Amino acid sequence: MIQIIQVLILGLALGGVYALMSSGMTLIFGVMRIVNLAHAAFIIMAAYISFWLFKVWRVDPIVSMAVTMPVMFLVGVLYYRVLFASRADNPRFTDITVLVTFASALVIEGVLSYLFTGIYRSTSPVYATRPFLIGPFFVPQSQVYATLISIALIVSLWLFLQYTRVGNAIRATMQNRNSAQVVGVNVALVSMLSFGIGLAMAGAAGSLLSFIFTFFPSKHVAWIGMLMSLVVLGGMGSLMGAMLSSFLLAVIASYVSFYWGPTWAPITFYLALFLILLFRPQGLLGKKMDG
Repeated sequence: MIQIIQVLILGLALGGVYALMSSGMTLIFGVMRIVNLAHAAFIIMAAYISFWLFKVWRVDPIVSMAVTMPVMFLVGVLYYRVLFASRADNPRFTDITVLVTFASALVIEGVLSYLFTGIYRSTSPVYATRPFLIGPFFVPQSQVYATLISIALIVSLWLFLQYTRVGNAIRATMQNRNSAQVVGVNVALVSMLSFGIGLAMAGAAGSLLSFIFTFFPSKHVAWIGMLMSLVVLGGMGSLMGAMLSSFLLAVIASYVSFYWGPTWAPITFYLALFLILLFRPQGLLGKKMDG
């Protein structure tokens, strides 16, 4: 019984990080219908920024979020403006984004491989290897800090979307792009800001990922499939859905890893993606699309 509860605790401790990783991706899709296959590559990019700051100046990776988030926000704004802004009205826009972001992911991987080589990297703050001991249970401090920060950021994003003027414009654009434009929403600006915010969340995720997992330039290939599973299961464009699916699949994957070995854990995400597309394509909290 102790082991079962211990696995549950470890799964929940990772769920928050997965939620942060997928939140930016689901926001970007919800507002602009961009299937951002480069999202995991941007997360790895942010992880390398944190790694570099830690190695050169010993900046704590949590503190480095003050750098990675604004840097990735600016990268997102520039990326959207250069590659997508002029194509937003194209009827095949979503199809175009799949190809463009996939190519972008490969370019980012190549640049990171040139700059940092393909060696496994990670940051190593003092809390990275220390646990909290609660009776017979232990929880890695790194995962606790990362999950609490992730939940705080996601809740802050949700509050921003719910209670600010820009947030209302973003939600209106998510619900109906054309109608939002008719009532005066600057859809082009909202889309650009949303992409920036989405990558800012990726920047935060990269900083947290840097001390929880080892990473290398091509690691994004493994992560993007997992992120797609979380976003689709939660409901494309649903922030709360992404959070729910992240905790759910993180716990299930932890039990699979415990009983059948870590090699089988990733299958949890792909099986969930297959089943949700087969039986409930709109996801757990997503809305059914017309047509």
